[in-house]
Amino acid sequence: MVLSGQGILSGQDKSMGEEVQGRKERREEEKGEALRVMFWNLENFFDNRNDSTSVSDAEFSSYGERHWSRKKFNTKCQAIAKGILWTAGEKGGLPDVIGVAEVENKRALQRLLYNTALHKLDYKIIHFESPDPRGIDVALLYRTSTLKRIRAKPCHLYGPDSTVLRTRDILLAEFERPGGTPVAFMVNHHPSKYGGASVSEARRAIAVGRLKQLADSLQAAGIEYIVAMGDFNDTPANPVYKRLEPTLRNLAEPLHRRGLGTIKYDGAWELIDLFFVSPKVQTNGMEIVTIPFLQTADGGHAGRKPLRTYSGPRYIGGVSDHCPIWLECQ
Repeated sequence: MVLSGQGILSGQDKSMGEEVQGRKERREEEKGEALRVMFWNLENFFDNRNDSTSVSDAEFSSYGERHWSRKKFNTKCQAIAKGILWTAGEKGGLPDVIGVAEVENKRALQRLLYNTALHKLDYKIIHFESPDPRGIDVALLYRTSTLKRIRAKPCHLYGPDSTVLRTRDILLAEFERPGGTPVAFMVNHHPSKYGGASVSEARRAIAVGRLKQLADSLQAAGIEYIVAMGDFNDTPANPVYKRLEPTLRNLAEPLHRRGLGTIKYDGAWELIDLFFVSPKVQTNGMEIVTIPFLQTADGGHAGRKPLRTYSGPRYIGGVSDHCPIWLECQ
């Protein structure tokens, strides 16, 4: 199944953002200051320009191996926007914060926000270039009507010899909520298992240690409401996450025990997209979002799986091999 740029957003879809925004405001008047958070690994969200030295940027360009044209890029932007708005409709309100991974640059995010139905909303972008050799970064989108930006910065990971690791930084962003309460978000995309889990495990342990250091520093500075999210490239069963306690607690463990996941490999679900929160954050738990029009049959296996942009070299017009995750908290 290929999602074409034409027709992916109907007139009804284009007005969905305004309708969801109205429902969100009414619901918050009834329920209080609910904070909605979404994370989504967008899998190779590159624009179609070859304007950097990374191998992946050359691959995802009009003349590259993927033949990544402007039309294909725009189709992906429209599909992401429709997925966000569909999720907002299902959950009863727009996400106040959207963490994303595998984003090439700020330009790609600007096209997402300003050339789709999301342009009617009040999202702003926080993005920093990272030292990742593939040229992919994490980023944060936030609504100016519900959060006042205080500061944001990229936080490098350091090896044993104090050199900066060539991987994604942790994005740290601090905000103030309408009542004046400070809240911090950290967006993660930890080193992958490429080359073998045991070989890369030390790098992921460094990332977890850095996350703990940042969370401890935030608490010491008086920020008690902390949400960490991201693609951690490992399941909640890894004991390394115990190092985050008691500063952060893992919200993904109950879903993992039920065999649920965000990415499907060789017919089996794995839960590697996770939320961690500080003790002050009250929540009913994280959820995995299954967007029906961004799912496809899992050929050779039972059930369905996320619809990617490419299946091997073949363009199929989806978004990602990851399902988004969702959190609603006070």
